[in-house]
Amino acid sequence: MPTKQITDSTFSDLLSQADSKLVVVDFWADWCGPCKMLAPTLESLSDKLADSIEIFKLNTDDNPQKAQEFQITSIPCCILFKNSQEVHRIIGHKSEDAFEAELTPFL
Repeated sequence: MPTKQITDSTFSDLLSQADSKLVVVDFWADWCGPCKMLAPTLESLSDKLADSIEIFKLNTDDNPQKAQEFQITSIPCCILFKNSQEVHRIIGHKSEDAFEAELTPFL
């Protein structure tokens, strides 16, 4: 299952519709090299862990409201949500194994 684009206006609705899954929101931008390096990792994990996670991508240039609300100061920044509440942040590019290791306690 591919990652899905999310916007300031769709953020809350999509977050609340995720049932009991862990939601990962990737705050990124087109000009960010590490963001582009992280994208294939997120796509792979989205497929691998489709039963337990849902991954959304929010472009911080196009959607500054949520980036500001969550005080995003460095990208890529992935915020993990469980039951619509933030439970963890993963900042910067990581290998797929390292990223999955950070997700595992929240699955």
